[in-house]
Amino acid sequence: MLSRTIARVGSVVGRSAEAGLLSKSSRLSVALNSTQAAESSNGSTVKFELKDAKGVRLSGDAYVNIVRERLAVKEGEEGQEWQVPHPAFDALVKEYDSLIEEGKEWKDRYTRALAETENVRRRGTKQVEDTKVFAVQGFCKDLLEVADILDLAVDSVKEEQLKTASKDMKDLYDGVKMTKTVLLKTFAKHGLQPCNPIGEQFDPNLHEAVFQVPKEQAKFEVGHIEHVMKIGYILKERPVRAAQVGVVKE
Repeated sequence: MLSRTIARVGSVVGRSAEAGLLSKSSRLSVALNSTQAAESSNGSTVKFELKDAKGVRLSGDAYVNIVRERLAVKEGEEGQEWQVPHPAFDALVKEYDSLIEEGKEWKDRYTRALAETENVRRRGTKQVEDTKVFAVQGFCKDLLEVADILDLAVDSVKEEQLKTASKDMKDLYDGVKMTKTVLLKTFAKHGLQPCNPIGEQFDPNLHEAVFQVPKEQAKFEVGHIEHVMKIGYILKERPVRAAQVGVVKE
């Protein structure tokens, strides 16, 4: 039992020396002796603390000096071997365990704070990118009415009418058609794409059902789009305007 205790204390001494808690000028000889100076005159064991009255941890040299004072080791005896009491090393072990727990707690806090900071950074980066991408969303929505009018103008003229139309009428038609083409190219340059969902499955996120078409009068399956009154537009995979459609019902 005594040999195991001495081995335990010797291990603590080694760790303490590596941490710089013991002064190199002092040679500490550990001995568990019931008659050593660790006991006060009234028989009670002297208690050792590694913190001062304000709760601040002591340095290694300061703690060793306190141990020397408690054991009444004089300045002239620094070069001699003097016994370190068991309670002094118990205080070191207790403080060592406390530091381990504090280290775990601070590591956990640091990891959580680092993860939260990274999440905030990612959200901020995404918000900045979204702001850059969708900054033109309001302007594009205002121009959609212009695109609708150009669509109506182009679709209102049939090919048979163009064959018998005058040169001025044909030039006017070609000009309107070219204007529509340039406008659509400008939309595509900024990521705005038209969406004509005829024949597709109805999606309430992309389509607005204006009316229903009986199944016997439709050429598509139930739940699909039979007519498109007004095409929709998508800006960078985000719907800007839902397409107004007629859906096949049972």
